[in-house]
Amino acid sequence: MKSWFMACSLVLAALPTWAAAPVAEIQSMLAKPKVLCGRFDQRKQLAGLKKPLASKGRFCVVADKGVLWRTLEPFPNTVRLTRDEIVHLQGDRVAMRLDAKQEPAVRMINGVLFALLAGDLSRIEKLFAVDGAIHDDTWRVTLKPREPVLAKAISSIALDGGAYVKNITISEASGDRSSIVFSEIQTGDAAMSGDEAASF
Repeated sequence: MKSWFMACSLVLAALPTWAAAPVAEIQSMLAKPKVLCGRFDQRKQLAGLKKPLASKGRFCVVADKGVLWRTLEPFPNTVRLTRDEIVHLQGDRVAMRLDAKQEPAVRMINGVLFALLAGDLSRIEKLFAVDGAIHDDTWRVTLKPREPVLAKAISSIALDGGAYVKNITISEASGDRSSIVFSEIQTGDAAMSGDEAASF
């Protein structure tokens, strides 16, 4: 029994020590490129279903313009988020358009998604209670919605990363959960293809 406790102590001692950190300190660790693009791999676990839904594609975050989310597999489609609207494209056809003037919640949703992908924690803090921690050059954050409108849709959001956001897990109030992994990060205007740049 003593050897078991000793083994546990050694394992715990080897685990990274996370120190609580204010939002400003974590924000200072994040790069702030004007253009950020990369690959995403998403798994969505629907409540009541055993097998998660998987998708992958490319994303681009352009400061002061918006977010382009291009799913390549299993079914190609594109979602463009700007400050004023959400546009869902299938090929060149607009499948759905939500205008912030007609749907006030659109502005809030867009603000949250843009801030999450851009790693803008100071903006996120206005809508969520933020619990953050740092270990060496990595950080992790748990968000709980302050706004009742958001709380009806989102239970919590967990993020982690370093210079850029690497993982986001969104737990919805319905019991569904989405996990997104970001990789192959590129920055600067050259990170976007011609088609992606034209979308803004």
